[in-house]
Amino acid sequence: MTFTGAVGAICMFPLRAIINASVALGIHPNVLTLIGVLINIGAAWALAVDRFVLAGVIMIVANIFDFIDGKVAHITGKQSEFGAFWDSTLDRFSDLALFTGLIWLYSTLDRQDYVLVATLALIFSIMTSYARARAESLIQKCKVGFMERPERIVLFMIGAFTDRMAAVLWVILALSVVTVANRIYYTYLALDGRPMPSTDGVAGLFWRFFFWRDERSTVPYDIWVIAILAFVWITPPDWLRDPTAAGLGLIGWFL
Repeated sequence: MTFTGAVGAICMFPLRAIINASVALGIHPNVLTLIGVLINIGAAWALAVDRFVLAGVIMIVANIFDFIDGKVAHITGKQSEFGAFWDSTLDRFSDLALFTGLIWLYSTLDRQDYVLVATLALIFSIMTSYARARAESLIQKCKVGFMERPERIVLFMIGAFTDRMAAVLWVILALSVVTVANRIYYTYLALDGRPMPSTDGVAGLFWRFFFWRDERSTVPYDIWVIAILAFVWITPPDWLRDPTAAGLGLIGWFL
């Protein structure tokens, strides 16, 4: 049992009860998906008005619905191609809403630097999903790259509850760029019939962590999670608030 696996197992206890209640009430999974998006819009508003803790609480509620819709569809036998399309499309609306809330906040704080960072993070987050969708119209599967939607949402929550959204945005941006590059390279190799990079030796260690193909709840995944959490935690909470404090952050030296 890995660290992230244990966290997931603990979280499943209350989620099972919610899933069973939704099934018992006969709520259609597509309705659950829509409810999750509408609640996430409330989280975006809370981010925009600088109420981060409230935003974090709302995001937890919203993403309960986002998580259980697929489980309910599976249990009730209501899985469908349209349901998958509906879920994927509304997920993009949720992502766009949260980033838009942050962009609004940074613009009102006159932080043009973080308006740019948030905008780039938004672009590459959407490109992460687009690259996979487009690739899988050409190849069977393209599930590579670390920064997928679940990781982004958890990071948003961590940033909201710890008031370290600046560090979270840098992590999302940097790893989303790497994830898009992973998916482009993976698709190129697959279409050209070339072998994937080896994970043996020192060079293989680099490829393992920066050409991400491991599953969640594995030791390499835990290492990435711990490194990300450490970076977010050591970044000063006031890094975003006070432009003069930017130099105190690790990446602030490059601003």
